[in-house]
Amino acid sequence: MQYHRERHVQSQYYPWSMEFMEAGKKRLTRDTTREADGDEVAGLRKEVRDLKKVVANQALERRLLKKNVIGDGERTNEALRNRETRDLNSPCLQLG
Repeated sequence: MQYHRERHVQSQYYPWSMEFMEAGKKRLTRDTTREADGDEVAGLRKEVRDLKKVVANQALERRLLKKNVIGDGERTNEALRNRETRDLNSPCLQLG
């Protein structure tokens, strides 16, 4: 066994092994349903939706800026107008 190579004696290995096995048994016999309550899950789902919207918004802004950047790094007026007038509730940002 590998514990010999790392200079662990059997008297150290056996208690650790038994503790590990008991913890595994307890975990397997526990109820597998989520421990989070319904309100917590609903809150987390809302947070995920909000974060997806933020990511979509940033991706859209990045794409618009990439399309409208001149070679010397200055943004065109069109890119600035798009950024200022973009509606955050547009259908393309609605994620499931």
